[in-house]
Amino acid sequence: MAGGETPESQLRGSSDGVTNVDAVELKPDGSAVVIIDQTLLPNRLEYVELSDAQDMYDAILRLKVRGAPAIGVCAGYCYYVLARQEADRETSYDAFAAAMGRQRDYLNSSRPTAVNLSWALGRMHGVTLAHSGEDPHAVVEALRDEAVAIHREDLAMSEEISRLGASLLSDGDGVLTHCNAGPLACLGYGTGQGPLFYAHDHGKEVHVFADETRPLLQGARLTSYELQRAGIDVTLICDNMASIVMRNGWVQACMVGCDRVAMNGDVANKIGTSGVAILAHHYGIPFYVLGPTSTIDRSCPTGDDIKIEERDPDEIKTMWYAEPKALPEVRCYNPAFDVTDHDLITAIVTERGICRPPYDQSLAALFE
Repeated sequence: MAGGETPESQLRGSSDGVTNVDAVELKPDGSAVVIIDQTLLPNRLEYVELSDAQDMYDAILRLKVRGAPAIGVCAGYCYYVLARQEADRETSYDAFAAAMGRQRDYLNSSRPTAVNLSWALGRMHGVTLAHSGEDPHAVVEALRDEAVAIHREDLAMSEEISRLGASLLSDGDGVLTHCNAGPLACLGYGTGQGPLFYAHDHGKEVHVFADETRPLLQGARLTSYELQRAGIDVTLICDNMASIVMRNGWVQACMVGCDRVAMNGDVANKIGTSGVAILAHHYGIPFYVLGPTSTIDRSCPTGDDIKIEERDPDEIKTMWYAEPKALPEVRCYNPAFDVTDHDLITAIVTERGICRPPYDQSLAALFE
């Protein structure tokens, strides 16, 4: 499988386990994490094996694996693979735990905004610390169980979010979505686009307008790819066309994923999301954010406290072009995310329920 191809129909995992071909999975012998290289889609479907820390870091940084839930699952498996290697090098628990603390910090530095990365790494390292004094190889077995549990929980989470989100749609609705939060990014059905697949599978048809999502084109390369392959009616639009399709009355709901949710309901998501929310508010269209409770940062009071990752300017000037589209000396501002104010969001859909304003109360209630 690794380095080869597999039918597109197998891209979506199901809620019955981690043995299905998926965007992220553990190699059967536990020696590597296997991912779909999302930077090559839609033209090539290729798998990459990640077995050392540098390759894992680069895969997350360079968006070979992307989407908050998929990053979390990948991080869990990466931690386990590295722990296997450290257990073979370190004979004492203390040396092993210290080494894994360094590996956790290294991987966590690859993408600072996506909270699922730190959440999954923290959960895995918590298992290491809970087995204090034990033989490192015994700790590794517990870590494998935890990584598989994170994956199984993600698939179940995805299905429940998708079911709840689909309940907000009517048959025949037009839905505008931004970026990519479907099976590739979130596994299973997905989150932001999960209700579209769930609705389709359960006899409710929708028409989707997929923003291309500049500058990395996740909507064009990934969302439209997934929807088209699934037989869902999809129209690809440039980001600056969202207003006209809303004005034309073709959009009855907007659905997006999220990378971090503050406790007041402010949401960080792919750059351009806040603009879609502003337009939806202007035209009176419901704007829904969908994501697992693991993306809710309980230590983050408001969107002002979310660190926004800034990426390589060449993603704007050269990445998709045969020749540069701006002079080398032209400065670029290339934030990966923006923050959508909570007062623009109609509801936040999690696997534990649908939250509505006031979010400082409804989000907190999820954890009571």
